[in-house]
Amino acid sequence: MNKLSKRRISEKINITNPVKIKQIYNKTALPNGIRIVTEEIPHVRSLSLGFWIDTGSQNETEENNGISHFIEHMAFKGTKKRSAREIAQSIESVGGYLNAFTSKEHTCFYARVLDEHLELAMDILSDIVFSSTFPRKELEKEKQVVIEEIKRAEDDPDDIIHDYFDKVLFKDHPLSMPVLGREETVKLYSRRSLFQYRKCRYTAKNLVIASAGNITHKKVVELAKKYVGKIDNDEQKSEKMVNQELGIPNAVISEYYKPILQAHICMGTLGMSIRDERRFAMQVLNTLLGDGMSSRLFQNIREKYGFAYSVYSFNNMMKYTGSTGVYIGTDDSHVLKCMDLVWKELRSIKKKGISKSELERTKEQLKGSIMLGMENIPNRMIRLGSSELYFGKFISLDTIISGIEAVRREDVQEIAEQLFSEDRFATVIFHPTQKSKDVEKKVR
Repeated sequence: MNKLSKRRISEKINITNPVKIKQIYNKTALPNGIRIVTEEIPHVRSLSLGFWIDTGSQNETEENNGISHFIEHMAFKGTKKRSAREIAQSIESVGGYLNAFTSKEHTCFYARVLDEHLELAMDILSDIVFSSTFPRKELEKEKQVVIEEIKRAEDDPDDIIHDYFDKVLFKDHPLSMPVLGREETVKLYSRRSLFQYRKCRYTAKNLVIASAGNITHKKVVELAKKYVGKIDNDEQKSEKMVNQELGIPNAVISEYYKPILQAHICMGTLGMSIRDERRFAMQVLNTLLGDGMSSRLFQNIREKYGFAYSVYSFNNMMKYTGSTGVYIGTDDSHVLKCMDLVWKELRSIKKKGISKSELERTKEQLKGSIMLGMENIPNRMIRLGSSELYFGKFISLDTIISGIEAVRREDVQEIAEQLFSEDRFATVIFHPTQKSKDVEKKVR
């Protein structure tokens, strides 16, 4: 990928008194319900444009699990106007790139191009999102491609263990299903099922168009009206929704024996919704626990004992719930020792809390990480789209920084006391072995 150079600034900049760059955010809703959110960044020469669909694996059933991800694949296989090759060449021929991703909650199709190619990006994205024909000759081939993707994921234990963990943690809830789907469900997809799902979920009210870069809000709105202004807002009944209550997690240890060389551990519990007012304290807690080389878990398990190469904590916040926990890759003989060391840190935070200096250091680390991420144009587009889907408004950088700065030591300890309970922790362990077998046991 070619790097795009920034425009030269002719004026001298006073380093001792730098000018604060204002975030120019705007939002418009079209008559059919499509929301358009933009952030104007005039000092760059590129833009990132994303079509966000409010649908993901959480909106699926056991029978069609993975269909959101599969439609993401099939969208690039041809439309009424363009072949698959023409779609691939359209953006790359002007030096940009085109891609997509699917999560448990959202599907996003996005492009990054030079600012002069905004209309091309809008044309291509609207075409693949709403006019893909799902060609029969491509359907069976792409099923095999996705099945190979599922197999590749299974061959990546430090990644796939999180799917196993979600299955144990979320049980029969839709969030327990893998984004990629399962081989048996992928084989059953038909063109009809793809069209039905798209008609039901790819509606105007479920679409957010987000753009960041050297654009004007007025121009993005004009182009949106031109290319998607007549998209229907079909009010069909949706698939299974996820705002249902989640049960209290059980203390379960699920052990899997796989032909691998290293043991993998994923342990955790239900976390917080992204709309929870305590989310900033939760982010601080996660950062000090296991995000980066200076975190407690890294310094203890890797640096002090040398038990693991990879050790980190995670904090996945979603619309109605979340998950939080710890991952470790270690020798099979060190599994129990590593789990004991994790609980030693969790109990320490619960009982003793954290020091003032540790809190301030962690806040600075978190703020710095967020602000550095803002220098990436696609990241800013992602913030726009996800913010609109989660909150219905833009959460400014100032609001986020203020939220982090307001976190107190007692806030962090209070969350630790609430979440870090052994009788609510689910644990998944992959053991290396020559034979495959699965074991699940409840912890008393």
